[in-house]
Amino acid sequence: MAQEQVIPSTPHVTGPTPAPSDPANKQESYFAPISGSSPKTNANFADDRARARSRSPKSIITNSAQSPPPPKKPPSTTSPTNGIPNGHLSPSSAVSSNSSYWRNISRSPSPLGLIPIHRSFRSFIHRHEIPRKALHLSIGFFTLNLYSRGVSTNAIHPWLLGALIPIASVDYLRHTFPGFNRFYIRILGALMRESEVEGWNGVIWYLLGAWTVLRFLPKDVGVMSVLLLSWCDTAASTVGRLYGRYTPRIRKGKSVAGSAAAMAVGVLTAGLFWGWAVPRFGFDEGFMFEGTLRLPGFAREVLGWQGDDGTLGGWAALGVVSLWSGLVASASEVVDIFGWDDNLTIPVLSGLGLWGFFRVFC
Repeated sequence: MAQEQVIPSTPHVTGPTPAPSDPANKQESYFAPISGSSPKTNANFADDRARARSRSPKSIITNSAQSPPPPKKPPSTTSPTNGIPNGHLSPSSAVSSNSSYWRNISRSPSPLGLIPIHRSFRSFIHRHEIPRKALHLSIGFFTLNLYSRGVSTNAIHPWLLGALIPIASVDYLRHTFPGFNRFYIRILGALMRESEVEGWNGVIWYLLGAWTVLRFLPKDVGVMSVLLLSWCDTAASTVGRLYGRYTPRIRKGKSVAGSAAAMAVGVLTAGLFWGWAVPRFGFDEGFMFEGTLRLPGFAREVLGWQGDDGTLGGWAALGVVSLWSGLVASASEVVDIFGWDDNLTIPVLSGLGLWGFFRVFC
């Protein structure tokens, strides 16, 4: 019998992997990767086929069942914006010491739900701020009632200062003692915004603004400034929330709809006060506007006017004053000065605008 010839296996030649510093490695031509592994024998290929056949669905299910499930991640408390968490709903943000955070997050009275009563009466308190706006409006009617009774501003501003000091002191205490703060919010939360949980209560700025204009400005200008704060700010907030999304935005939290509402209510308020309340209950000493407007002396000289030339009275003067009152009310509601509360800036800026106008034209 002839001897069986053994066919030798094909040799597998391996070459050394070129080092990065080898000059041959810097040639522009492309070289296929050179394997440095040992040649596979027929036994290796048989083992590979056996392992491929052993990867059945049953074995995969068994292996996955034996391995422990991956740990679940705790639910995220942040709200991603384009994949980047913004931290608005993080509990840590509720105790942020940065007061500007609260002005930027939202004009909503309770975006994080820190005030319990806002969750119980969401539409009544949280969305429309009915109790807060009712208090805001009532201050204007109370001021008009005091004027109709002939009460002097010199008799009012000491009471405002007397109320401001204890209220500010209580606010300081609630920021110092968390337990007292929780009790305070439970009692007066319906009149607060969530920005006031970590910030100063809006009543403090309201009292400070009213005290400033009644203490340092003439009576008619001071009373009018308080009326603009009470009614124009409420109108701007209400209309801005309802229709602000349909009009251009002036700045964050301020829209054309809200500013237009503030101006319209300012015009009506000035017409009510100087056109009805003042003639009905009489002028007081120190009033700046007594029914007439006049161009400044230098302007009349330039124009060559004499006597009563350049003088405006009656309904025309009232119309001009009412229009200017609406403009200053709208502008003071929109402007932002160092992030100060608008309960302070609206009466002060409105009062200064009216005082400057009357200084020039009265």
